[in-house]
Amino acid sequence: MRVTRFAPSPTGPLHLGHAFSALTAQARADGGKFLLRIEDIDRQRSKPEWERRIYDDLRWLGLDWPEPVMRQSERLPAYRAALDWLWATGLLYPCLCNRRDILEAANAPQEGGPRFGPDGMIYPGTCRGRARGGPLPADLPLRLDLAKAIELIDGPLRWNETGEAPGPREIAPETLIDSVGDPVLARREMGTSYHLAVVIDDAAQGVTEAVRGRDLQEATPLHVLLQRLLGLQVPDYHHHRLIRDETGRRLAKRDDARAIGLYRAEGATPADIRRMIGLT
Repeated sequence: MRVTRFAPSPTGPLHLGHAFSALTAQARADGGKFLLRIEDIDRQRSKPEWERRIYDDLRWLGLDWPEPVMRQSERLPAYRAALDWLWATGLLYPCLCNRRDILEAANAPQEGGPRFGPDGMIYPGTCRGRARGGPLPADLPLRLDLAKAIELIDGPLRWNETGEAPGPREIAPETLIDSVGDPVLARREMGTSYHLAVVIDDAAQGVTEAVRGRDLQEATPLHVLLQRLLGLQVPDYHHHRLIRDETGRRLAKRDDARAIGLYRAEGATPADIRRMIGLT
């Protein structure tokens, strides 16, 4: 049975891009199971009112899902258990650098300027030599020592793409050192990060096909690496096109004018939304 999911963050209104992703995920379930997951690990920006509007907007679009809904804020012990294992294996180190520190290090003559990957600015490894003794730190940013992690991986990273240009994908894990750097797996006051939480939650929910926007495609090799390290099943990945405005810019939550709730208030129907995003 195919299992798909839609996993929004309750940090603002759902817009047309969210509608496209949710409806695509439901259609890809193809008679299987469509799940909703609330990604609310950012406790400062996540608000109950936005979560309620997510439910209202999705039901208005005609979507339904099993209850109870998985909420990441209730999953911290699972993330902690994975971090404990990675820490005990020597694959994590605390990082005290802020963005300015990283930018200044990346601009050093020997670094050649900042480069960017799926975790933002590629980290130059400033804190990699920090002592890692003792228990897992309670509330410090933690990075994955990618070079050490790759030593534990036998063979290339493999997954199956079901979106545009579908087919098997393969990449040498060593490629991630230059294209990703050492990603953050635990952020201060969150207890985890998007990259870690998404692979753990997809596995816990039995997701067989992860449907998401093309903007997350470059993160897939990192996610497959984490799945290999943690002994998790690698789902198929379906990266779909992005909904853009008339200037070609990808929609974001700051685009309130394209919020589903606003279209509803103006009298639009679910069929109108489908036409706007090219699903009819």
